[in-house]
Amino acid sequence: MFEALTKKSVHRVVGMISGTSVDGVDAALVEISREGDTRQVKLLAFENNPYPQEVRPRIFELFRPESSTVDKIGYMNFLLGEIYARAALGVIAKAGLAPADVDSIGSHGQTIWHEPDAQMQDGLPIRYTVQIGEGAVIAARTGIPTVSDFRVADMAVGGQGAPLVPFPEYLLYRRENESILLQNIGGIGNMTVMPAGATPDRVFAFDTGPGNMIIDAVAGAISGGRLKCDLNGDIAARGHVDQELLSRLQEDEYYAQKPPKTTGRERFGTQYAQRILDARAQHPISDEDLLATVTRLTAWSIADAYKRFVMPVCVASELIVGGGGSYNKTLLKYLSEEFAPCGVSVRTQEDLGFNSDAKEAVAFALMADCCAMGEVNVLPSVTGASVASVMGKISLPPRNGCLS
Repeated sequence: MFEALTKKSVHRVVGMISGTSVDGVDAALVEISREGDTRQVKLLAFENNPYPQEVRPRIFELFRPESSTVDKIGYMNFLLGEIYARAALGVIAKAGLAPADVDSIGSHGQTIWHEPDAQMQDGLPIRYTVQIGEGAVIAARTGIPTVSDFRVADMAVGGQGAPLVPFPEYLLYRRENESILLQNIGGIGNMTVMPAGATPDRVFAFDTGPGNMIIDAVAGAISGGRLKCDLNGDIAARGHVDQELLSRLQEDEYYAQKPPKTTGRERFGTQYAQRILDARAQHPISDEDLLATVTRLTAWSIADAYKRFVMPVCVASELIVGGGGSYNKTLLKYLSEEFAPCGVSVRTQEDLGFNSDAKEAVAFALMADCCAMGEVNVLPSVTGASVASVMGKISLPPRNGCLS
């Protein structure tokens, strides 16, 4: 792959990801051109492909050890490979291109378990992670070399396998004379700190805590499963923040934990949301107030992380928000209120001419392109790894083409 790609000035790559919200597969087709250690990216097409209605709850079963079994994981690994392959072919067709026009695919897959802290039960520091969505299936169905299973290479050298998006952010967003914050709000919130004129070792990033995960879970609970989210933050906008409940939620020890740190559904997932609902039963508040409170929690956690861990070393002028949370108007309002005393303006990816929905899919396209070129595609200063690695496992298609 490396020799063929070095002869091309522009690479076409599909990037795909399914995040902690398990909404579906985001697929972006981009053209990547290189200028020294920077990249220029042109988004050719983007699609969000919702998971089939009957598949999504079966993925959620895999998040809980008591309902997850080896046969279920194995089957879903291959089923998601088929679903991702269709997503890749769909976004290629949307761009008016053919699979032969695309150089590679990068697929993050669906995380079902992530344990970033070293476990010492057998006398060795074992970190582990599981993403499913078989890369070999994607390569076989599309006829395109596919890079998948990114996180394990970083964890093998002592990293947390996250956050990964700061590396492509470094390639695309850094500024010479201004420090900025890049905040992704998916199921989990994560912040990348980009100091002015940053070199790779000066960039740092970490998970700030829950993003949309708790908001979505509460919206689903109060609607009897009818709602997947609080669209635009409309329900929260009609409520008032309950300070007593908010104060209790702010006591979670994760917020005071120093970076590097990552978190996920294991901490802020279904069980956490249920504890909030149980607390509401003891301290009754309206549905609107409950959603307002958990929405404020996300905004507070982001600003609190900035004040605790970033301001002492780097004063930023701007917070650029991406991910699904950037469409929640109430969340953006709360963020602006939280950051105003710090002199930090809040903007979205769209304000800069980018696409919030496509950001993470584009990031994995960039990481896949680096892997295909045999280049480092992670920042050890962010993940805590001892060395920089080339993340990703490459699956090559059958020699005689795709097997659709």
